[in-house]
Amino acid sequence: MFNVHYRLERRTTTLLIGIVVAGSIGGLVEIAPLFTIEGTVEAAPNMRLLTPLEVAGRDIYIREGCYLCHSQMIRTLQDEVDRYGHYSLAVESKYDHPMLWGSKRIGPDLARIGGKYSDEWHVRHLIDPRAVVPQSIMPRYAFLTQRDLKTAELGENLAALRAVGVPYTREMIDNASADAISQVAADSSAAAALLKRYGEATNVREFAGSTSRVTEMDALVAYLQMVGKQINIEDHAGANKKPPDND
Repeated sequence: MFNVHYRLERRTTTLLIGIVVAGSIGGLVEIAPLFTIEGTVEAAPNMRLLTPLEVAGRDIYIREGCYLCHSQMIRTLQDEVDRYGHYSLAVESKYDHPMLWGSKRIGPDLARIGGKYSDEWHVRHLIDPRAVVPQSIMPRYAFLTQRDLKTAELGENLAALRAVGVPYTREMIDNASADAISQVAADSSAAAALLKRYGEATNVREFAGSTSRVTEMDALVAYLQMVGKQINIEDHAGANKKPPDND
């Protein structure tokens, strides 16, 4: 086999043709599926956008490397569906920049974590993982409760996402800072405006237990409570349907 390769290396034209053929096959495998993208990604006209607070939480999730241990993609294998919930749909990653599918599960998959546990559980788990999961090897993130969230730059974050296709409106961008603050204060007058912009399904409450300040813990918990909840999975796929045959 190596003798054949050595002979090819001595024939420049033949080697060049081989490189072009191999590159063309690889390019075709990556490009061809894009022509069927409309049939691959489900339509979700009512898909809810992440609020500025949840976007900030997602950024913290990425910053702290959570995606290195937790995937966000449930495959169609029956055992995964039984353990984690309905398999992930393509449309659920439509506005992810970057996507957080992940390739390792040192910790459990989080694609359906939204609403599974209470805010208090998440806060306690992030402060001291072994307090709720004794066998956990996850590091502590207690410092998030001490860090005030930088809300002034959230409008720029939304504008950047809009530039890559996420349909944030100018009104959402202009009110990003105020919306992040009002999401942890359900009784504030600004909370009504937040719900009008992002929908009645928006979680508005004291995620980390205080309305006097917005912390990074608030943002991360707000994000975790929305993972897998941007669409109604039963409306789009039928949560009780059998996963596609993998044979």
